[in-house]
Amino acid sequence: MKTYKLGVIGLGEGRSIMSAALSSKRWELTKVCDLNQSLCEHRAEEFGFDNWTTDYSELLSDPEIDAVAIYTPDQLHLAHIIQALEAGKHVICTKPMLTSLEGSKELLEAVRKSGRRVFVGQSSRFFEPMIHQRADFEQGRHGDVQTVEAHYISDSRWFLDKPWSRQRGFSWMYNFMIHAVDLVRWYLPDAAEVTGFGNVSENSRVYGLYTWDSMRLLVRDDKGRIGQISGSYTMPALGSEVEPGIGCVIRGTKGSSRAEYSNLRYHTHFAGEGRVTHSFEDKHDYYFRFEGKSHHAGEYQNYIEYFADCLDNNIKPLPDAEEALQTLALMAAMERSMKEGGKLVRIGDILREHDLKH
Repeated sequence: MKTYKLGVIGLGEGRSIMSAALSSKRWELTKVCDLNQSLCEHRAEEFGFDNWTTDYSELLSDPEIDAVAIYTPDQLHLAHIIQALEAGKHVICTKPMLTSLEGSKELLEAVRKSGRRVFVGQSSRFFEPMIHQRADFEQGRHGDVQTVEAHYISDSRWFLDKPWSRQRGFSWMYNFMIHAVDLVRWYLPDAAEVTGFGNVSENSRVYGLYTWDSMRLLVRDDKGRIGQISGSYTMPALGSEVEPGIGCVIRGTKGSSRAEYSNLRYHTHFAGEGRVTHSFEDKHDYYFRFEGKSHHAGEYQNYIEYFADCLDNNIKPLPDAEEALQTLALMAAMERSMKEGGKLVRIGDILREHDLKH
């Protein structure tokens, strides 16, 4: 079983991927990078890992590195991914892969030319309750799925203390709500149309931010199955015991399930089994290794080990660049619907406008 060598750029969120790589038997952390030298020094002290640089080109030129993990501000992902591919590295990129469909054809061409794999770290797929929910779905325990409901709701005003979050290009939808969007697309991959509304609260305006901070949308595929996506980010929250920050509910003809984030619970009601609550609290320290629950390194370890398995077997990791662009097309359709007062928008129209296959 091969051990792959990893470079990391962006040591804010990259804190979790450092922990994941250092704890994994499939990966060897080789070099890390951040423009902020003091942050590099802080991570070196925290993890006892001294091989850092403030120069991305130095990291990319290291011939030992097999893959680069990108955790820089969202607006920089396109350039950093392409640079890594041109350097002959596989890529792990945190979500969102891009902040819009602009640059998508350039990115796909870079992937094609490089012959390397790009994997997008949609971490919620790799959280314990969601792993079990997916297994039940793939075993057909829900029967014919009728609805998928996902939300990401949190009081995240603390995030606006990060200067880059108030720069042009930041949005709650792309940085936060994408978790819920991805969960719905995971189960409804042929989502065809969307309608919904968004608004901006005074709690965002006081920061000079005018991107939607509350959104409610409905998605439908060509079979008539319905997805519901909800997000709120600057209002007081009810707390995880009442309202888990991220949740996914699947309702089908043979059963229903609800996977919850942060409290590590999974609720099921399948035929012949009745209602059951599964608790994975014993894995709390694996998933949440640092103070609070803003970092969730266990998910990162799960997904880099999944990526290693894909590399071993030369199979496509999911979501890859193409699937990530399908999610971005759905989000572009969501944006258009909200801008146009709830207009029904076809996702295929968005893809055709950007000359992407549907």
